[in-house]
Amino acid sequence: MTAPMEVYRLWWLHDARWYQGVASRYGQEAANEINAEAMRFVATRVGKQVARAHGEPIADADSATLAKLYERCADIMFPNELRDGGVTALDDELLELTMRQNFAVVMVRMAGSLDGYRCPCTEIHAGWSDGLGVTLTENRATGCLRHGDPACRLLMRVGGRS
Repeated sequence: MTAPMEVYRLWWLHDARWYQGVASRYGQEAANEINAEAMRFVATRVGKQVARAHGEPIADADSATLAKLYERCADIMFPNELRDGGVTALDDELLELTMRQNFAVVMVRMAGSLDGYRCPCTEIHAGWSDGLGVTLTENRATGCLRHGDPACRLLMRVGGRS
């Protein structure tokens, strides 16, 4: 039986090859757009799965609980050993996602495409939020490993919950 990490590696190899194929045929901008669309689609599905498993209305969740729900979304999409980070509630509305390691940036760098690569992180967070039924009024990066920062830091301000 194939180990879970080997399955991940094979899918990442597939992901890297399709990204490179689209980038070489249609340009890196097209590859970035398709990548972001696909990541948001998957993230929305993951957010819905996490919301169902939570079993309580997300509208009743405080910021610490929301941070745990976003962390669960991240755990499902990206194993901890490849992202080294977490989600923290900074106040009643503001959450910060931190990653000190990002396998996607490593893979894109190894493929020689880092210069034109656009991280889909905010689209992933928007998808998780859609799936959880959370409205974000702010969703932005304040640091990125791609640019040489020591960590990716992303802020998500929660405006409402359904």
